[in-house]
Amino acid sequence: MAGMDDYLTVNRANWDERAPAHAASPDYGFEAFVAHPDHLSSTVRFDLPLLGDVSGRTGIHLQCHIGTDTLSLARLGARMTGLDLSPASLEQARRLAAEAGPPVDYVEADVYSAPEALGGRRFDLVYTGVGALCWLPDVDRWAGVVDDLLAPGGRLFLREGHPMLWSLDEALTEALIVAYPYFETPEPIDDEDPGTYVETDVEFRNNRSMSWNHGIGETVTALLERGLEVTGLVEHRSVPWEALPDRMVRDGLGEWSLQEHQERLPLSYTLQARKPQR
Repeated sequence: MAGMDDYLTVNRANWDERAPAHAASPDYGFEAFVAHPDHLSSTVRFDLPLLGDVSGRTGIHLQCHIGTDTLSLARLGARMTGLDLSPASLEQARRLAAEAGPPVDYVEADVYSAPEALGGRRFDLVYTGVGALCWLPDVDRWAGVVDDLLAPGGRLFLREGHPMLWSLDEALTEALIVAYPYFETPEPIDDEDPGTYVETDVEFRNNRSMSWNHGIGETVTALLERGLEVTGLVEHRSVPWEALPDRMVRDGLGEWSLQEHQERLPLSYTLQARKPQR
């Protein structure tokens, strides 16, 4: 098993290879962004009722990948910057912004290096989308980055896959079986997966990834200990990809829910916090 210093290299290679396939996949909808100036990603459309008005705000999207959510926030009127560790992902994100607009500033860096990479800039909004925190080994350190990036009075908007979902074995279809840690662990989940979460015929070679789970309590506590005020926590019965194959149904927004007994398992959550004005 690779040491902790290797996780960035391993995960960067994984995302670099998948970025062009994701950009070409209908699931990310690059063509819709180019054809329709008011088009938003399904993730941001889902977020809108809790996100509210972001027009005129400065925003940083951490772990922005190929930029569809970042561009969507810019289309809602925010002055957006996107940050990601994968240069191949940022290449696709910059291409999309150039073709579809409005402009977005993209910065290559891992999350923990963000304050330095962004030159100490502060933002009204720190946004993190689904499937991001799991690539970070230390949620307390992440909370420190959020605190460093927020201007006084600024807010964090995080929608993430629920840690209970991440703890399940997706390959077992006969029952919901807990097979992975719910709580953060020192060692990563070191995985080999030749696939990806979008529709594509591409065969990948860099299939290794290293990830960690972070319990709801750990995440909330990390923010509270940095002095942020938690203003909202909502658990959802859906998630934006088919997280449990052959056991889910898709709705008109592109969200996936359990076929049966949706009340038994939270699939994602939205956590909001504000940095005090003082």
